[in-house]
Amino acid sequence: MRIIPAIDIIDGKCVRLTKGDYATKKIYNENPLEVAKEFEANGIQYLHLVDLDGAKSGKIVNYKILEQISENTNLKIDFGGGLKTNTDLEIAFNSGANQITGGSIAVKNPDLFQEWISKYGSKIILGADVFEEKIAVSGWQETSDLEVLPFIEKYQKFGIKNIICTDISKDGMLEGPSFSLYKKILEAFPAVNLIASGGISCFEELPKLQLLGCEGVIIGKAIYEGKISLEQLQNFIINQI
Repeated sequence: MRIIPAIDIIDGKCVRLTKGDYATKKIYNENPLEVAKEFEANGIQYLHLVDLDGAKSGKIVNYKILEQISENTNLKIDFGGGLKTNTDLEIAFNSGANQITGGSIAVKNPDLFQEWISKYGSKIILGADVFEEKIAVSGWQETSDLEVLPFIEKYQKFGIKNIICTDISKDGMLEGPSFSLYKKILEAFPAVNLIASGGISCFEELPKLQLLGCEGVIIGKAIYEGKISLEQLQNFIINQI
């Protein structure tokens, strides 16, 4: 199971929110590149980079941070937040993203998102951001009527393999992830690469997610608040090799 720390960006700074609420912003570092380098120095190979300004404004904003991290580390970066057009997508890939995550666009412009899947294949990740099993969009400012399982099923038919599923009610709460939701998804779609996100609070949750069959786990606030150390993550990665 891949370990994927998260860096969320507002105004070029590394922040965390609680349940996606922009009013709860807490700045952890003024320099995201420093954070990324520290991750890499501790054996981390992957990074989940979220442009929260982009998610809110509906177009890519913090691509310069993506560029800096990709040019100065060897981290494999998946990038999301506000990617709505072919131009946004090209900027993200040209700035060094290895993969991009599309959430709102998969709801609001499914035809274009399907084109991206056809063209870029596994470089496209479906972002299934869920509140009470309904899909949320626009930096989680809105919820839709779409239920998570039919939403995933639709895109699996179009060839999507990689899915990041965030339970918004858990996100930033440090109370544990949504094991039951992930179990439900993996039972319904055993072939998908499911990346768990939201609520990770302690190291002991990681083997449980691995046992469920999650392909990766995104960890944010638990790292920044010292609930999980980078040393623990490094040992987890080494022990899987």
